[in-house]
Amino acid sequence: MSTVDPRTPTLRPEAVRAVELPSPTPLRTARGPRRSLLVWIAEHAALVALGVVTIAPIVFVVLTSLMSSNQALTASIIPKPFDLANYGRVFTELPLAQWFGNSALYAVLATAFMLLSSVPAAYALAQIRFRGANAIFTIIIVAMLLPPQVTAVPVYVMWSELHLTGTLWPLILPNLLGDAFSIFLLRQFFLTIPKEYGDAARMDGCSEWGVLARVVVPMARPGIASAAIFMFFHSWNDYYGPLLYASENQAAWPVAYGLATFRGQHGTDWSMTMAMTVVVMVPVVVIFFFAQKAFVEGIALTGVKG
Repeated sequence: MSTVDPRTPTLRPEAVRAVELPSPTPLRTARGPRRSLLVWIAEHAALVALGVVTIAPIVFVVLTSLMSSNQALTASIIPKPFDLANYGRVFTELPLAQWFGNSALYAVLATAFMLLSSVPAAYALAQIRFRGANAIFTIIIVAMLLPPQVTAVPVYVMWSELHLTGTLWPLILPNLLGDAFSIFLLRQFFLTIPKEYGDAARMDGCSEWGVLARVVVPMARPGIASAAIFMFFHSWNDYYGPLLYASENQAAWPVAYGLATFRGQHGTDWSMTMAMTVVVMVPVVVIFFFAQKAFVEGIALTGVKG
């Protein structure tokens, strides 16, 4: 039987851990950065392709607007030289300022009237319990799915009897009665607001209008902003409505209908057509750029509850 010499020094566990050799680090190869780039491209290939498909038409429109009329008919892509005269011709040869004014009047009033009517309706459907709420909401869904062409003839006859054809008022005034899509969108957002806030305000003496104005509207600003942006863009880009009601009166044309009419009359003047297209797109892009945060937040928070 062997014995351990007490004079032999023993290593403590702490000392053993202290003398452990560090694990070898992986060797970096020259292909590392290149491989990571290829992996990133492979993982985001669909997004890259979608981005290219989205941006390419816009780049083509801008480049064509900077060409001369003769160069726009060739296969050339890059303007040689860059010509800004088309943008001057757009404002001098066309009543573009008047068309912009008509579009601004149409879009702003339609959006304002929609908010005045749709916000209270959506609040009632989302925050107030009353008999028949589900039936009313079902009717709103049906109205949202109903194509406008189905009711075009009787509605046109009604506005004709009121002597409002040839103007944009048949497209603006109906928003005072509410918009089905806006009511649906706002109701879904109002459902995400806890009803306890409204109950507390009622206990403090607020009426239903006070609860709506002081409690619900401040908390629902992203959803209201999203509905307003949807309505503004729809009114600004509307072609079918002005074609039906305002086509007979050139003084009432908005930019969308004016652009379509100019393209039909001057189909070969692509450089000026593209310049006008760029001018029409600028207000929409600017508004969406400044309202993007509220728009995305409103869409992300809408529909949490059903």
